[in-house]
Amino acid sequence: MKQEETTPEQRPPARLPLWANPRIGLVVLLIALIALFTTLRPAFLNTQLTLVPMQADISVYAVVGLSQLAVLSLGHMNMAVGRMAAMSAFASGLLHDRLDAPLLVALAGGLAVGALLGALAGLIISRTGVNSFVVTLALDFALIGLVSLLYATFTDGVAFTGLPAGMSALRTDTFADYCAGDVCGPEIPLLAPIALIAVLAVGLLFRWSRVGREVLMTGANAKAAQLSGIPVGWRVVQAHALSGLLAGLAGFLLSANNGSFSAGVGDGFLLPSFLAPVLGGTLLVGGAVSVLGTVLGTAITQVIYKGLNLLQFQVDELKLYIGLVLLAALSLDRLRHVLAERRGVPA
Repeated sequence: MKQEETTPEQRPPARLPLWANPRIGLVVLLIALIALFTTLRPAFLNTQLTLVPMQADISVYAVVGLSQLAVLSLGHMNMAVGRMAAMSAFASGLLHDRLDAPLLVALAGGLAVGALLGALAGLIISRTGVNSFVVTLALDFALIGLVSLLYATFTDGVAFTGLPAGMSALRTDTFADYCAGDVCGPEIPLLAPIALIAVLAVGLLFRWSRVGREVLMTGANAKAAQLSGIPVGWRVVQAHALSGLLAGLAGFLLSANNGSFSAGVGDGFLLPSFLAPVLGGTLLVGGAVSVLGTVLGTAITQVIYKGLNLLQFQVDELKLYIGLVLLAALSLDRLRHVLAERRGVPA
């Protein structure tokens, strides 16, 4: 009996080797970096000196990465992510300073401002067709002046020094500070669960919700998505609104970490906002995101920052090496896609 030949359509899809899987590679790299810095500086594993502050930084910058990821899903960019964070922090500070708003109300007000700014950028992009880079860069320049003007008008300096009740605890406390009898919690800062909620929410949105899937379809092929009945313009507005909201949350977390709502919140957000998702495997051209990869990318970036800082590298040197990491990440991402194309599998 003649054996039936397997046609190319019937063959099971090829798989990338484990070493080409970006998430596994990031985990291996993270472990290697921790081992390297621990060997060079044993203080790297000091809980109070290194681990707790680093966890707080990872919490802030993971949310920053998610903010950029929200628009990278479309193949867009948000160049105003830092200034949206600053405006959101200003709104939270103003609500508490003038209306004595409690913590949750101040947070909600700041998130609303961030979401509105993001929605405004998305609306301009969808209605005019102007590139997202141009629109958000112009918005960034406008907000730079507005933030400075608002702080000069409503504060004596460049910050609201008063904080809502409970916000100081977010800066200083860990779960180990709240004990039940002889049982204490781990040395995890209180900022971490807030960031974890954001990570889970964004992951569920893109994994299971109709809105998330349609945003990714729009990023993969906007024309095809529109022909399929997807409200492309509305999805663009929603993705940018989500980006602004997450930028606002990152601004709030950084304000809590710094101990004040200040005009400088968000100044260093732009590079990390791209570095984390790109390092994690999110495509710059849209259509695919990796929330877990973004968290791992953030962790690697902060481990490098902290490790080089303990090795007494200067600030400019830190920026140089982080820039090299981003360049390497982009190169490896391109290599991964070339491998995927040659093997006929999705990256």
